[in-house]
Amino acid sequence: MRIVGGKYRHRLISFPDDAEHTRPTKDRVREAIFSALGDISGDRVLDLYSGSGAMGLEALSRGANHATFVDISALAIKAIKENVNNLKIPENEYEIIKNKDTNAIELFKQRNAQFDLVVLDPPYEEGKYEEIVSQLFNNNLLSSNAIIVMEANRPITLENIDYQKNKEYHYGDILVYIYWRQV
Repeated sequence: MRIVGGKYRHRLISFPDDAEHTRPTKDRVREAIFSALGDISGDRVLDLYSGSGAMGLEALSRGANHATFVDISALAIKAIKENVNNLKIPENEYEIIKNKDTNAIELFKQRNAQFDLVVLDPPYEEGKYEEIVSQLFNNNLLSSNAIIVMEANRPITLENIDYQKNKEYHYGDILVYIYWRQV
């Protein structure tokens, strides 16, 4: 697996050897997502359910200011640490948190954190997309121009929040949704 664009383009990244819980986003899917997003220079990124960290690493490669990687798996955390070290990413450009999604959201709430780009790619069988997006929204963790990217194996509809689906991609059984905040 490689970074597909930006300053770390073509650099290899490793991923957890845990096929049961980790499903790395394919290069072509990441390329499509980041092409659709356009310029993310200066963005603060939350890569929730990070796995290898590929999405957050791709964002940093393409000019994001900071990426926060969250995963509960020790194997995923190990892979993310290995990747940021191999890419020589400065420590002030990322944070790695080993914790559950809801615990991390509570931590971000306490810090008054806000994110410009949020990537949600949970284990499909545990995907509680609507609940997590509601928590991010209700706890004011999304900037005024925040974008949410979700990868799923089933149709996802965000209801009762101020977001508009802008893009939807299909890659076999995988669905990718990109939501922009309505202004």
